[in-house]
Amino acid sequence: MSFELVARDKNSQARAGLLQTAHGEVQTPIFMPVGTAGSVKAVNQQELEAQVKAQIILGNTYHLYLRPGLSILKEAGGLHKFMSWNKPILTDSGGFQVYSLSHRRKMKEEGVTFQSHIDGSRHLFSPENVVDTQRIIGSDIMMALDECTPGTADYNYARSSMELTHRWLDRGLQRYNETEPLYGYEQYYFPIVQGCVYPDLRRQSAEYIASKDCAGYAIGGLAVGEPAEKMYEMIEVVNEILPLDRPRYLMGVGTPENLLEAIERGVDMFDCVLPTRNGRNASLFTKQGKINMRNKRWANDFSPIEAGGAADIDLLYSKAYLRHLFIADELLALQLASIHNLAFYLWLITEARKHIINQDFAEWKKQMISQWVKQ
Repeated sequence: MSFELVARDKNSQARAGLLQTAHGEVQTPIFMPVGTAGSVKAVNQQELEAQVKAQIILGNTYHLYLRPGLSILKEAGGLHKFMSWNKPILTDSGGFQVYSLSHRRKMKEEGVTFQSHIDGSRHLFSPENVVDTQRIIGSDIMMALDECTPGTADYNYARSSMELTHRWLDRGLQRYNETEPLYGYEQYYFPIVQGCVYPDLRRQSAEYIASKDCAGYAIGGLAVGEPAEKMYEMIEVVNEILPLDRPRYLMGVGTPENLLEAIERGVDMFDCVLPTRNGRNASLFTKQGKINMRNKRWANDFSPIEAGGAADIDLLYSKAYLRHLFIADELLALQLASIHNLAFYLWLITEARKHIINQDFAEWKKQMISQWVKQ
């Protein structure tokens, strides 16, 4: 994998880059639709490519490990072939999912034991077997196993958790270096910076992670309960240390405003379930702000979902029609709204890239956020 910086904004830390993988090129900054279990909810792969214009998607090790399971994925020749997706895939190690199962898991030095949310069966994720699992999945970018601490964690817990994540990283890197890809193309391993909301811990973690000379780096443990301003502060702290010539991935973030603020601070890659989750709940992101499609005000509005929107469907269907679909509980409503929101996110990130290259990102970003705030 190679990463080339194409441009940097003159008034911020925003960067535009090109990420080369075995399954194609990714233009950064980039947003990755979340295909947790080998499917982006309510959106098929053809729509992801043609309507959403996704360049890379995310899969989740925890969910894929449980279902369909490793034997089926290996027999299929990996996730790309299994789901008929020929572009890049990044897999989360499952650390965040295990974090969210606080009542079903136990952390220890060996790894994390947890109960399946499907049938209650017990499993162990270790730094080593998470690498083995992602080898079988066949993702282009694999994540290290980490412990994600809540944004409200106290200092001592955050430090202990960070140190555990570092020890796990060393073990995971060793396993990564002593194993080979299974399907004839290279896979790359990203460590994850932790440290909660404590600047000294974030610096310590970023320095430790950067010393491993990996293909890219992730920033984890944010957007988990801390104020947005604290999240932005931690991004600044970390990006002062992470290498300039490697991609930086902010995990699980976030709103359109979060994306632009993080891009301004030097982040290159994002993922979040928000666009599809909001879409399934009739909440649309638009260039003018958020709108609720169940609102009665749209009942007789036959204008496009969004004039000049990011996807073809924005002009094909009216607000009145989309509202009708939601009120009638038609499945097409979930599909159209999810496509719209994902296409908006990819449009937004593409526009951000254009303005970085044009050297006016900071000014454009202020205008966009000001426009949303007015709504």
